[in-house]
Parts: sequence; structure tokens; C-alpha cells
Amino acid sequence: MKVAEAAHRVDYYGSNLIDQQLAIKLPRIRFGFLLTKGKQEFYQSFSRELEFAVGTRDDVRGSTVVRFSPSQSPADVAEAMLALGEQTDVIACTAVNHHAVGEATLELRQKGKPTFALLTDFAQGTREHYIGLDNLKAGRIAAWMISLAAQTPGKIALFLGSNRWQGHELRETGFRSNLREADRDLTLLESVINLETRQLTYETTLALLERHDDLAGICVAGGGMEGAISALREARAPGEVALVVNELTSISRKALSDRYATMVISTPLAELCRETVELMVRAVRNGPAQAPGRRFLEPQIFLPPSV
Repeated sequence: MKVAEAAHRVDYYGSNLIDQQLAIKLPRIRFGFLLTKGKQEFYQSFSRELEFAVGTRDDVRGSTVVRFSPSQSPADVAEAMLALGEQTDVIACTAVNHHAVGEATLELRQKGKPTFALLTDFAQGTREHYIGLDNLKAGRIAAWMISLAAQTPGKIALFLGSNRWQGHELRETGFRSNLREADRDLTLLESVINLETRQLTYETTLALLERHDDLAGICVAGGGMEGAISALREARAPGEVALVVNELTSISRKALSDRYATMVISTPLAELCRETVELMVRAVRNGPAQAPGRRFLEPQIFLPPSV
């Protein structure tokens, strides 16, 4: 590598040939990534950042395969994981926490294909590292913001994608805990499963607003925030209902600037992707970790004045 750098510094005419020779000697790693909701802006950005993180590595010849699971069904996710493992050397996934996914992770491990968990944990004891936010902490942050921003005592609604997403369960736990500690006259309604779809979130939010005149706050722990934002735009004035959502997109950014969203808790995607690819390279080079752990990233917090 030092020879190549020196050749480029002096503008040596054969520097490109040196680069080619060095590239041939680099180990080849095929990186596989399984994400969900391929049409959503967040996951499109996620896919691009993963490809960029692989492409900027100068110590391996990396190729990237990104796939999107056809559904959140554990069977579909497990099947997609195994298929991706056939094409790659190491994979990282966003997946539900279910025994079918755990079995697929174990099968991949036995074939020498390490599996990493992204954003939400699964298959602990079988997967390699988890990389993402501390979801318990994210839930506490959301509850703290809503308890602070709620203009009047009243009801609070919490949307979860599914009980199978461990990250959502942890956010719910953190949310409930912090809301109790807030010691304000706020009542948390029964959590709503929205399957991370905007239409179901939209319809349910409108129904909640009609049923509870005192609805003071909403937290969308996973996907589907677009539906909650649309419903509030139709039925309430800006800031009348405190709203905390997940991930900064063009829609959540606009909601912040219009004061319909109170806070966005976002994943630092570039950092997450760099960390993930680094850990994947280590796993391929050195084998499975002796003690797979969790790599918690600090959330990015966005408020109306910051956008």
C-alpha cells in the first residue's frame, strides 16, 4: 500500500497498474444485507449507506448484495436469510426475534456464515454482534419528551410494529418506565400494533383522536409514522398533540419544521454501516467472536429548531 501511495504522490505513470496488482492480492469478501420495507425512504438510505461502507474499504475486495424481505413473517425472513447466505460470506439483517430466525442463524453459523443483527436484536447466543441504538434508552427518551411537551393531562398512544421486534418491545418497556417516573397526569393507552404500515397508523390515529378528546401525545416506535403525521395534520393544530417518531426522513423533517412532530429519534446510519462492515470483516478474517456483544450507537435527536 505504501508503494501505491508513493506512486500516486509522484504521479508515476504505472500507478494504476500497481493499484490493480494490489487489488488482486486483497481478500475477497461478499457482504450480504437483508433489510425490510424496501420502498420506504429510510431503508433506501440504509441500503445506499451499506453499499458505500463496503465500497470505501481499501483492505478487502468487497462486493455487496442487498435484499429486502418479502414480509415480516418469521418463515419468510428465515428463508431469505438462508438464500442470502448461499450468495455471500457474511450477512447482517433486520429481523424479528423468533425461533425460525434463530434456527436460520444457527444453520448459517454452522456453514461458516456469521450473522449480525441490525437495529433490533435477534438470535442472541447464535448471532454475532448486535449493532444499533440502545432501544430501552430510546424508549425512555421518547417518554421524557412527551411528558415534557404534552400541553395538558390526558392519554398517550404508543405504536409498535409487532411484538416480534425485540427493539420495539424494549422501547415500550423504556417508554412505560419513564412515563411512570414523570409523575404527570398522563395515562398510557394499550399499545397499538401497526405492522409498520402508514395506512393502518393513519386510520388508527384518526380513531384515537376521535375517541379521546384528551389525547396528549403519540409515540411511533417503529415504522408507519407517515400515517400519524397525516392524521394530525387533518385533525389537530400544530403542537396540540406531542408526537415522537423514529428516523429522520423528508416527511419527518417537514413535520418537525411544521411543528407537527415534537422530536425525531434517529439512527446514525453512516456510523452504523461503517461499524457493521468493520465487524463483518473481522468475523470473516478471525472467525466467530468468543463473546458476541452489542454495539450501542448514540441516537441522533432532532427537534423543530434543528431542521
